[in-house]
Amino acid sequence: MLRPLCSLPKAVTKEQTDAVVEDLKALKVQIEGEEGEEAQLAAFMAAAKEGSECPSAAQGGTLGRFKRGAMVPKFDDVVFSGEVGQVLGPVQTVFGAHLIWVKSRTLDTR
Repeated sequence: MLRPLCSLPKAVTKEQTDAVVEDLKALKVQIEGEEGEEAQLAAFMAAAKEGSECPSAAQGGTLGRFKRGAMVPKFDDVVFSGEVGQVLGPVQTVFGAHLIWVKSRTLDTR
């Protein structure tokens, strides 16, 4: 299960992009400051519901399961190479800047 936290309209200035990325870095530190994985995940989901501009915000950022190649390459690379159970990112894609939480991963290569 993947949980992104994203923000950033597609057409913005470099300064706006940099500001959003810095905000996401600060949010990542805040989430990582929670005691234990369960508390961190809860903080991540709450932040997604409050501040994410992605369609998945209402579900705490949950994207469900998907296979490699289903998302844009930068997002995919982080999802399939990053640690499970930790906040990953920020990752910048054409859809915005994202924090990602990979709850679980299977080795299905089909």
